[in-house]
Order: sequence, then structure tokens, then C-alpha cells
Amino acid sequence: MADDLYARYMKAAAANRAHGATCSWCSPGARCETGQHLAAEFARLQDAYLKQQKKKR
Repeated sequence: MADDLYARYMKAAAANRAHGATCSWCSPGARCETGQHLAAEFARLQDAYLKQQKKKR
């Protein structure tokens, strides 16, 4: 489960970066609808992963 969460977290991070690099509308302060979705999914998975890591300590 932990490895799967980490893999999904890293995949979401890569998708978020790739979109930001290619979308002419997105900027650090504003995102298109797709960019908003990707950023939200990345943040959700990052929070879940970090929460899981804290539990392990």
C-alpha cells in the first residue's frame, strides 16, 4: 500500500509539472481547469503520503 501511494504521489507530481511546462494559460498564481485538477490531486496525494510517513515515526 505504501509503495502504491508513493508511486501515485510521484506520478501526480510529474503530471502536474508536465502540464505546467506545456500549458500557456497556467502560471504559479492562476491555473486552467485541468491545471487546477492536477494540482489538487497532487496536493491530496502529497498530504496522504506525508501523513502516512508521520504515522511510521
